[in-house]
Amino acid sequence: MGIKQLYQVLKDNCPDAVKEGDIKNQFGRKVAIDASMSIYSFLIAVRSDGQQLMSDTGETTSHLMGMFYRTLRIVDNGIKPLYVFDGAPPKLKSGELAKRFQRKTEAQEQHEEAKETGTAEDVEKFSRRTVRVTREHNHECQKLLKLMGVPFIIAPTEAEAQCAALARAGKVYAAASEDMDTLTFNAPVLLRHLTFSEQKKEPIQEISLDKVLEGLQLSYNEFIDLCILLGCDYVDPIKGMGPATAYRLIKEHRSLDSVVDSFNNGKKFNLPEDWPWADARDLFLSPDVLPADDPTIEAIAWNPPDTEGLVQFLVTEKGFSEDRVRAGAARLGKNLKSAQQSRLEGFFKPVERTKEEQERLKRKNEQKTQERKTKQKKEAKEKKEAKAKPRGTA
Repeated sequence: MGIKQLYQVLKDNCPDAVKEGDIKNQFGRKVAIDASMSIYSFLIAVRSDGQQLMSDTGETTSHLMGMFYRTLRIVDNGIKPLYVFDGAPPKLKSGELAKRFQRKTEAQEQHEEAKETGTAEDVEKFSRRTVRVTREHNHECQKLLKLMGVPFIIAPTEAEAQCAALARAGKVYAAASEDMDTLTFNAPVLLRHLTFSEQKKEPIQEISLDKVLEGLQLSYNEFIDLCILLGCDYVDPIKGMGPATAYRLIKEHRSLDSVVDSFNNGKKFNLPEDWPWADARDLFLSPDVLPADDPTIEAIAWNPPDTEGLVQFLVTEKGFSEDRVRAGAARLGKNLKSAQQSRLEGFFKPVERTKEEQERLKRKNEQKTQERKTKQKKEAKEKKEAKAKPRGTA
């Protein structure tokens, strides 16, 4: 799930923190990719006539098709991917996982009913809701990546937390995931839409955590508290708590401790029973991740693809086109073998902003936020007045 409506908060209050651009802009960079999130999106998106792709023997191949061709696209654009798989989920996440299982069970029942009585659209809709990534999907994708020469690691727990740790340690430029809680795990840069299909023509979103904190005028700890208040995988959402209210409360009280105290002193919001917000905060601050000097991290390398191994696995076993697999392997070999052109930014150390520059940026963000709010109020007023006018009047 990630963080509920966090992107909307960023869009409304610090739009400069989000850059959109072409995938080519990431040329020459190493990126840690949330594999589990990517596989889930492949199972949903890579389909034919609304159904997941299957081999001649009836095995699902959507995850392999997505992993092979989307990784090729990433490498073709000069990016070196490192995939990170989920390990065991934190105990704090058990409630969220139980809810997801319940939703998928209900969707499975609705899917079966739709096949009997519903339209083709109903069948496809409920079919997508039943999707879950299995251990077999993960193992097959890991086998494929090894044959492609693309490295992967398995995180102790959450993949996005490990991706964030790798980026923070300078092992990669950015963490790539659709889950916004990658920022909450302290990823300096988050890339979204990196593993999307080229046909979707979605720009790559690049979100800078430093700019998020500057724009929201929050410390990192306050940002974590905001994310918990918005709703995350580790605590139940607070009924009636919208993004604007959550942001206002954190700005007003400066900590979730004070916000919770205000609720206990008669404010209108009621906390869910057993709301372990302090445990969630600790999990974001100190996630279980492999350290940068772990032998698994030190051993990460990009290798030439095993072309014959790919043909055996994808063509002989899974029914892929041999010509396309061999062509893809050739592209991989060429792009992973060739020395990547260094980016200009790598030659310079970032210069820290002076206090005066920080204050100027703060005032600029405050002014932009105020202008945006004034414009929104004006548009809302005009809309209300237009609605109130009797029909037929000029």
